[in-house]
Amino acid sequence: MEFVMEFQLLGAFEARHQGRPVLGSVRRQERCLLAVLLLCPGRAVTTERLIDLLWDGGAPASARGTVHTYVGRLRAALRPYGPRIGTRHDGYALDPAGAVTDAGEFIRLVREAAAATDPAERVRLQDRALALWRGPLLAGTAGDRLRDRLGGELEELRLSTLEQRAVTQLDMGLHDRVAAGLAAPAREHPEREGLVARRMTALYRSGRQSEALELYRETRGALAERFGVEPGEGLRGLHERVLRGDPGLDRPPAPVHAVRVRGEWLPWNTGGHPALEFCNTYAGWGGPRRPGSEWLRGYRTLAVWAGHLDLTEDHLVTRLTGRARQRPDEAAAALAEAREFRADLYACLTDPGDARAFKAVAAVAEEAAGLAEFVRGEDGLGLWRLSPAAGLRLPLLAVARSAAELLSDARRFTVRACPGPDCGWLFPDRSGQRRWCSLGTCGSHRPQ
Repeated sequence: MEFVMEFQLLGAFEARHQGRPVLGSVRRQERCLLAVLLLCPGRAVTTERLIDLLWDGGAPASARGTVHTYVGRLRAALRPYGPRIGTRHDGYALDPAGAVTDAGEFIRLVREAAAATDPAERVRLQDRALALWRGPLLAGTAGDRLRDRLGGELEELRLSTLEQRAVTQLDMGLHDRVAAGLAAPAREHPEREGLVARRMTALYRSGRQSEALELYRETRGALAERFGVEPGEGLRGLHERVLRGDPGLDRPPAPVHAVRVRGEWLPWNTGGHPALEFCNTYAGWGGPRRPGSEWLRGYRTLAVWAGHLDLTEDHLVTRLTGRARQRPDEAAAALAEAREFRADLYACLTDPGDARAFKAVAAVAEEAAGLAEFVRGEDGLGLWRLSPAAGLRLPLLAVARSAAELLSDARRFTVRACPGPDCGWLFPDRSGQRRWCSLGTCGSHRPQ
């Protein structure tokens, strides 16, 4: 069995094979050359470029021959472990099939985070990416000048990821985490006013107004001393708002949730039936969307919700979320179909005369019926369950089966929509006297 070599570049240079440190005898200059090739996997780096980087404009006349010697030594050192350095015209390239780097993993995770629609998943991926940094690029191997030339784009991406994570965390109400996580970066990089602004906002929302103002004073002093400039208009404006205690800086309205399951926020159960609850994962049917009203942000939320409402077994939720990570495109398609079904089901339940909506719901329900299995439950009673053969569409088909049961029952005529201007959640009104769904959903818009 072949094992790919692992290289750590985001901090002190390390090389491992089958978990064991290797290449301990490789010299510093040779490690720098290898790092250059690792940062350009599969791409040729010319000899002139290598000379320029390794000697920074002060190369001796023998530099070309020295580079050739370094490459020969590296090839010999790497040969027992698999990675190959090939000659490409007037340069060299490292075969990417034989090596993985933490820098490459960092870039991959950042890209995945940028594509994630669920804020919690986005932050999780950003946390993993940032945790790969153990110190400055090639600490102890490359000097500051070489580090700047080699890792400028990586460092920019790291700082951008820190800022983007802070933005998401602030939206999620995680102010203390932002204040702590940006303490060192905001101090080390006063020129990154976005980082400073996010930490000032986090401090203010955490009730630490004086610390937010002190951070601004420190940043202003550092900018003047290091760069000879004043803070930009955006940071100055934020300082004024913090100074006067602008209520617009306060934490945005919290999402209407009450249940945390498997790390996912799920909405209150107000409808009393899975089909109604599925519609109630979106608040704002009759007006503008409120912050936090959309719960179906990612496939994982859909799967966890289905398990929470006992539409599928817990072990299948684990299987579904794992498969969704492996097949993100398939999971995104299943989520989009679920959202479309939700809109059709809502129209069907609020307007019994909507034939188009009923037909759309019925089509999915019929498909679910074909994949249903009658199984014995833990209590000894028989029940219908969707077969795992449904794949990532299982939660959607489980909801469709539940919706068909409601639509075939006279109880569907007791379903009411909350009249809150930014609500519209569905609930059964068997007494004929209930009007509102809940205080939490209608909030301050509910008449007192």
